[in-house]
Amino acid sequence: MQALEQRGATDLAELEPMVRRIVNNVRRNGDRALRSYAARWDGLERSEPVLVPDADAQEAWRRTSAGLREAITQAAANIRRYCAWQKPEEWRREIQPGVCVGQLVRPLESVGCYVPGGRYPLLSTLLMTVIPAQVAGVPQIRVVSPRPAQATLAAAAFLGVREFYRVGGAHAVAALAYGTESIPRVDKIVGPGNRYVTAAKKLVAFDCAIEFLAGPTEAVFISDKGEPVLIACDLVAQAEHDPDALCILITSSHELAKAVQTEVRRRTNTNPIAAESLTRRGAILLVPSLEEAVETANRIAPEHLTLPSALAPAVRNAGSIFLNAFTPQSAGDYISGPNHVLPTGAMARVRGGLSVLDFLRVISCQEVSREGIRHIAPPAIALAEAEGLRAHAESLRVRCSNA
Repeated sequence: MQALEQRGATDLAELEPMVRRIVNNVRRNGDRALRSYAARWDGLERSEPVLVPDADAQEAWRRTSAGLREAITQAAANIRRYCAWQKPEEWRREIQPGVCVGQLVRPLESVGCYVPGGRYPLLSTLLMTVIPAQVAGVPQIRVVSPRPAQATLAAAAFLGVREFYRVGGAHAVAALAYGTESIPRVDKIVGPGNRYVTAAKKLVAFDCAIEFLAGPTEAVFISDKGEPVLIACDLVAQAEHDPDALCILITSSHELAKAVQTEVRRRTNTNPIAAESLTRRGAILLVPSLEEAVETANRIAPEHLTLPSALAPAVRNAGSIFLNAFTPQSAGDYISGPNHVLPTGAMARVRGGLSVLDFLRVISCQEVSREGIRHIAPPAIALAEAEGLRAHAESLRVRCSNA
């Protein structure tokens, strides 16, 4: 249990020297380095532009089946509505006579959205990263993705993305962070990727903001009377993301544990990635009660957590919560509305998933009138003098005497 609690983010130490060379090369040499890496790892042809022509994206949308277009449309609508509900409002209030305070809400100027294109081309990640940026009002949204699939390009066309670059990996992260001749730099990079992408985000984080370092998928399920087939299906679904995925059932029922184990074995016969993941990092934890199960989950602080709704008030640490048997974690991966870019490595102890807030700045503002300065100057002067900051005190005292 201690190992689960203290698992932390993905160990990137062995990759960092190589990734640092890639990042520094792109930073120094721009497109020349970027295209060299893209030709080697992303299949970019010598004559092929890094920026996907808008006509190519529009053609991808036209060639997409009606069923998939409807699915993209519905998912995008739900994500957009959820983000709109999340967005904070500006306000201004009088905190005491003559002293008004408030907040302004402003979008970031530019963001880079990383969309994986390796084992699985995650068009859903494009929706989950671009839409909250759009709802926030970010004017410049740049997407990078290696070997983009037709469905990913189609989703980009549907969302109106105008800057889609067919590069990925550490070199794409470096291009977004520092800029090249083809890809202008951005203020923040979001989106999951492989260990090289994560290592690159870690290395550039002091020069370009990131949301967090996302590691392999994590899923915890709490149940004592659940349907074994449903639980097993959800475990296998999350396990197929990555051989390093962490999937755990916590239960007080030995009978349920055995039934789920049997179902999982049956359902991983044709899914080698899920089979490897559940063999290496899958677990069933038996606890005395469901209350103890929730406390165990809080200590793990998982990315995804499924449990009965009656237990939800006791949850403190989770990236995203799924209530009751008919809420599969896959719904959150695609279509229900909340974001699927979520904290891993126990980072759910300190933050939730990607949201519209990640693309906004909440700026405090204040205004003090002559009446107000008479109210707040004396205590402020006392605080300034206690700190030994005499000029601070004088700036208050001067105004107070002229009020």
